[in-house]
Amino acid sequence: MSAKITVTSTEYIQHHLTYLHLNLKNFTLTNGGFWTLNLDTLFFSFVLGVAFLYFFRKVAVRMTSGVPGKLQNFVEVIVEFADSQVKDCFHGRSELIAPLALTIFVWVFLMNFMDLLPVDLLPRIAGMMGIPYLKVVPTNDLNLTFALSLTVFVLIIFYSIKIKGIGGFVKELTLQPFNHWAFIPFNFLLEMVGLIAKPISLSLRLFGNLYAGELIFILIALLPWWIQWPLGWMWAMFHLLIVTLQAFIFMVLTIVYLSLAHEDH
Repeated sequence: MSAKITVTSTEYIQHHLTYLHLNLKNFTLTNGGFWTLNLDTLFFSFVLGVAFLYFFRKVAVRMTSGVPGKLQNFVEVIVEFADSQVKDCFHGRSELIAPLALTIFVWVFLMNFMDLLPVDLLPRIAGMMGIPYLKVVPTNDLNLTFALSLTVFVLIIFYSIKIKGIGGFVKELTLQPFNHWAFIPFNFLLEMVGLIAKPISLSLRLFGNLYAGELIFILIALLPWWIQWPLGWMWAMFHLLIVTLQAFIFMVLTIVYLSLAHEDH
């Protein structure tokens, strides 16, 4: 006979909030501090990114000017939605912004959507395969959300310098909002705080909402099944709105920030 293994509520929560680490110092599945990769985050973000590219390319290759199929209609709606947001928010000229907005919205939505899978489904399958931990929502990982926001931040700096020149960018940081040399230190401090706040707010907003959503699903999973199922479905319906809204906000703020980088105040 095999003994039944029981865990406490605290152990259950800690298990579901633990990443599958790879320690780059000794290549073991342990936490090595800074030199650690979260393998589950990398795996699911990569798989979902490839799935997005494959699906959209497949539809694009088979696109017809006649009566479109359901998949073509679905993709066209998403593309037109992202394009309309760019037209409304972005006032410069760039061939990068529209594809970037589409990629951010769909990819972030897919990563967020993983939060709607049953909490124990994939971790239990992974456990049967000898994998001790598995977090299936990449946007629950602050490392990933910061990586996304820092990429946007680099683009902001790049386009600010490309459009305005180094002198124009420095002038923007030092002579606004008060156009006088005496206020240069104050202006620089104020502008730098606003500039640095952009990637921080982007990453923390996405991470915080998805982390809270996952934690609520985990807490619901600890309840008796007759409470768990109806409560879980109700929260899933509400969380679907959050999942979509967070992808939309990340996309729109990216467009707005890049639009500001193309313009003078």
